[in-house]
This record gives sequence, structure tokens and C-alpha cells, in this order.
Amino acid sequence: MLKYDRVYNFSAGPSTLPVPVLEEIRDEMLNYQGSGMCVMEMSHRSKVFQGIVDQAEADLRELMKIPENYKVLFIQGGATLQFAMIPLNLMKNGVADYIVTGNWSNKAYNEAKRFGQINLVASSKDKNYSYIPDVSDLPISEDADYVYICENETIHGTTYQQLPNTKGKTLVSDQSSMFLSRPCNVSDYGLIYGGVQKNVGPAGLAIVIIRDDLIRTDLDEKIPTYLRYHIHADAGSMYNTPNCWAIYVCGKVFKYLKDLGGLEAMNQMNLEKAQPLYDFLDNSKMFRGTVEKKDRSLMNVPFVTESPEMDAQVVAATKAAGFDNLKGHKSVGGLRASIYNAMPKEGVEALVEFLKDFEAKHG
Repeated sequence: MLKYDRVYNFSAGPSTLPVPVLEEIRDEMLNYQGSGMCVMEMSHRSKVFQGIVDQAEADLRELMKIPENYKVLFIQGGATLQFAMIPLNLMKNGVADYIVTGNWSNKAYNEAKRFGQINLVASSKDKNYSYIPDVSDLPISEDADYVYICENETIHGTTYQQLPNTKGKTLVSDQSSMFLSRPCNVSDYGLIYGGVQKNVGPAGLAIVIIRDDLIRTDLDEKIPTYLRYHIHADAGSMYNTPNCWAIYVCGKVFKYLKDLGGLEAMNQMNLEKAQPLYDFLDNSKMFRGTVEKKDRSLMNVPFVTESPEMDAQVVAATKAAGFDNLKGHKSVGGLRASIYNAMPKEGVEALVEFLKDFEAKHG
């Protein structure tokens, strides 16, 4: 039995958090470090909370080795709001190139089309987004303001092993479901963002890492104040009341990752954790993965049986056995195990043993 009678939670988001972090939050719930109050009750203008957000940013900068010429912004609205903020803020020429490799990059692509000429330069839709297309020599537009990718597709379970050749254009990446799961050379990007509820913290917050030269003030006057990156940068993410609780929890996770040894150590743990599940899927006669091997995500593992009916039977059986949220996304069906940083290897191993037993009984 898991500690505190917890289930193994394979949700794609909001998702599982590290137990040591939850324990620390529990202990500070009524009185954060002598303040006499919970962080949820605390003024965002207080010195105590300013210390929380400053430390969170400092720890994130250390984890990712973020260069000084990049700002870190904590913005409400999750990743979906960034689908609009990015074109509104980054398009000078009114042109951008998008690579569509799944549901989330497709949503971003369609949202951006509201604001300018958006070119689809590569897609894997022809095979139901089961692979990452060749991005070594793309037809990048000469006047493109940026090239956009979703670096890890949560629903379809693909991830980039090599970044696209943008031919000198600014690279923008949605890293929501892989954020802080492996080392990242921030200088390869103009902007990185992620909704934190998939791999870092509670829902309702996006972290945006943006190079200084991309933070413009000469924007169309019709763009709402809150949707301007310079507003958040100038105010230190305190233009309005931020998602204080999410920032606080993310800060705890940053420290937890530092204590584990940083992103290099976390990446090795994720490699070792995913291997048993992929090995099982590669050798099973009942279950199969849906992603080409070269493009498999370490965070989201979609798989199927021979039929939707059998998929549903497996989902019901896993839930009864203490494995939760293994049902695939409604748009693709099947099953999906999201094995983010906080999922222990023991959880994946237990799932594999369960699936082996299920196959032996029903195969």
C-alpha cells in the first residue's frame, strides 16, 4: 500500500506531485515560516510573498541555467492563453511558421491564425500525429517572426529529439508536459513556456521564459494590457494578483529537483522509469504503443489493445487495482500513462506487472 493510501496517479494534468513537497506544504499550511498565515491568505505585496517569488525564480534560473538576458514571468491563464499572447507580442511582420505534431500545437496554430499569416511548415497529421516530422530543412518563411513547436505532445505522446532548423528565426516552444524533465539549453530558444499543472505544480499558472529583445512595447494599442509581456516583465510578474499558491508550490518543486541533483539527474531517472513500460509494450501481444520509437515521450505513453472495448475493460481494471487516470484522451481513445517527474519508478513497475497479469488472464 502506498504511503497515505495514495493511488498511483497517471493523470496528464493536473498531475501527481512529489510526496516530500506535499508533506512540506502540509506542515506550512496554517503558518508559513512564522508568518502566522497560509500562503493562500497572504498579500502578494507582502515582503514574505516577495521572498517566495524571488526564491522561486532564482531556483528556476539555477536549474535551467537561464542566461541573464532572459526574463522569467509567472502568468495566469495556463498554456492556452499563451496561444494568443505569443502572436500578439512577437509578430512584427504579421507572419509566423508553425509545426503541428498533435492536438496542442494544432490548437496553438489555429489560435494564431486570428492574428496574422500563419504558415504550416510541417505536420504529422497524415499518421495521426504518431511521429515527429523531419525538421532539418524546413521551408521557413523569409519574413517569419518566429517558428513554433510543441516540444512534447501530451495527448499523442511524441517528443522532439532534435530541435528544428529554424534558419536563424526565433524558436518558440511549448514545453508544458516536459518542463524540467531534462536539461534544456535555453539559448536555443527565443521563448519557452509551460502550463505548470502537468509536471511542476497546481493548475492556473504558466511560466514564460523570454529573451529580452522579444519583449516589445510598440504593440498594437488594441492589445489588452494583461496580454503584453512587457507589462509582466516591468512589474516582476506582479502587475495584478498572481497565482500565489501555484508559484509557492512550484518553488517547492524547484528546490526538490535541486536536491535530487538537478535536471541531469532527473532525466536519468525518467529514462530508467520509462524503460520498463516501453519494453513491455514492445514485447506484448495484447498491448502496443502508438508512437514511432524514435519519437517516444518519456512523459506521456499512449498505448492501445485490439479494440476500444478491450481498452475500456483495461481502464476499469486498472482503476479498481489502484491505478488512476489511465484512460486515453477523448480525442484519441486507448490508454495513456503520464509518468512525469513525480511518478516513482515503483509506480511504473507496478503498472507493468498489472498489465502482464491482465494479458496472461485475458490474452
